[in-house]
Amino acid sequence: MATTDKGPAAGHIEGTDEITPVPDRNAGNPLRDKATEFLVTHGGEQVSFTYEEEQAVVRRIDFRVLVLILGAYFFQQLDKSSLSYVSIFGITQDAKLVGTQYSWLGSILYLAQLVMQPLAAFILVKLPTGKVIATAIFLWGSSLCIMASCTNFPSLLGLRFALGSFEAMIAPSCVAVTQMWWRRSEQTLRTSYWNAMNGITAIVGSLFTYGLGHIESDKMFKYQIIFLFCGLLTVLYSVVVLVYMPDSPMEAKYLTEREKLIAVERLRANQMGVASREWRWDHVWETLWDLKTWCWFVAIVAISISSGGIGTFGSLIVKDFGYTNFQAILFNIPFGVIQFLVIIGSGWVATHFQRKGLTIAGVAVLPAVGTILMLTVPRQHKGVLLFGYYLVSCLAAITPLIYAWQAQNTAGDTKKKCTSAVVFVGMCTGNVIGPLLFSIDQAPLYRPGLIAALIMFLTVGAVSALIPFYLIFLNRRHAKRREELGKTAVLVDESMIKKGQMENSKAVELEGGDAVRARRTLEEDNAMQDMTDLKNEDFIYVY
Repeated sequence: MATTDKGPAAGHIEGTDEITPVPDRNAGNPLRDKATEFLVTHGGEQVSFTYEEEQAVVRRIDFRVLVLILGAYFFQQLDKSSLSYVSIFGITQDAKLVGTQYSWLGSILYLAQLVMQPLAAFILVKLPTGKVIATAIFLWGSSLCIMASCTNFPSLLGLRFALGSFEAMIAPSCVAVTQMWWRRSEQTLRTSYWNAMNGITAIVGSLFTYGLGHIESDKMFKYQIIFLFCGLLTVLYSVVVLVYMPDSPMEAKYLTEREKLIAVERLRANQMGVASREWRWDHVWETLWDLKTWCWFVAIVAISISSGGIGTFGSLIVKDFGYTNFQAILFNIPFGVIQFLVIIGSGWVATHFQRKGLTIAGVAVLPAVGTILMLTVPRQHKGVLLFGYYLVSCLAAITPLIYAWQAQNTAGDTKKKCTSAVVFVGMCTGNVIGPLLFSIDQAPLYRPGLIAALIMFLTVGAVSALIPFYLIFLNRRHAKRREELGKTAVLVDESMIKKGQMENSKAVELEGGDAVRARRTLEEDNAMQDMTDLKNEDFIYVY
């Protein structure tokens, strides 16, 4: 049976689940991550475990943490997409919207998210993640419920801003949770899973709207019924998250003490830290002058301009192919299915081949082709136009790959949150601009908006193909630095090894002991010292 390797002060009895804390010899070290303190105070500095034990812990994490963030992201997408669902049920007439006012209702949500990103980054560093997510879900669900009472542009605009302000927490929170609970080799697929809720939302939201749209009431407009229904579901889900979502692996009450140790120890290979709860300004400044931060910013802005415009006007575009209101809703269901499949599929490809830049560039070709079809095919060929629209839906796979890519290549608690904030500012900027490039006055062709979307698809493909060259340069610079410090220049990135390799690695670790596999103490290891990726010479960039 695998046991916890411990120093002489540790009081752990093999075969039991009780681990006696030992004195923290390095209390007060400002660089210490909370995970480091947990490992030191719960049984020593080295934790050995079998591959089977680790996979059992991963399954428990997936069934609790992953499921909860899947639901959180689903409701966020459902609530913010509700405007698109109600667009074909006369909200422009019922709320007396004119000109670009409908476009502004789409843009204002992302403008609010943009403004709130710095505060979101600070909150995620300082406060318990699980409580933050639950509170945000409750507040934006309540905002959507209140929005059901709005019947004019100013009130709708104000509540959409409130909705966006509270939803600003959820995507950065999901990235933070992914970094906090899974190895880097596991993060791309997990990020794809929760982003795939975009597709599920398109399916479920379309079915909800189809059913609720048949309700006839002399008291409420159809859009008010849909807003109220979605808002109440979200408020109820916030209670579930509050009760069941753990704040970190160290604080997960549903895990045993040994499972917590395994959950934390397995993350050392990430060289990213887990959680420090300390805001560090040096991390902030490094985020701002780190070139790769702005590479991902440009890429996310480009894809978000496209997705923001097409996401807001999608139902109207399909309707103007020559379909009825309810047909337009139902045709969004295959759109959601395609999104779900392409997000999961591209995540698998990027994980299997470990080439995110090339995967993004390849995926960007599909919506580009779809946009060209929508721009060039005559209106009488509705089937071909619909096929082009479905190809455009593949754009949904690009955003989660960028999220995962930047998350896997950033270390240091504050820097991780700040880099995510910059990326989400880019996402919000693109989504603010996107709907404004479309207008109901462009119907039925929406040519200016679609041309802008095509340019953005080509841009994100080109930028993503170039980023790996810079990451290769950074890896070589770190290797040179390791040599200067007397370390091995070539390191095996244990955070990215595949299933079979991981199993062999665990067998060597258990059978060979320290004679075969010398492992550094926590004081010597940079992995849990809250160091940034640029300052940690042991950090390996993935591309």
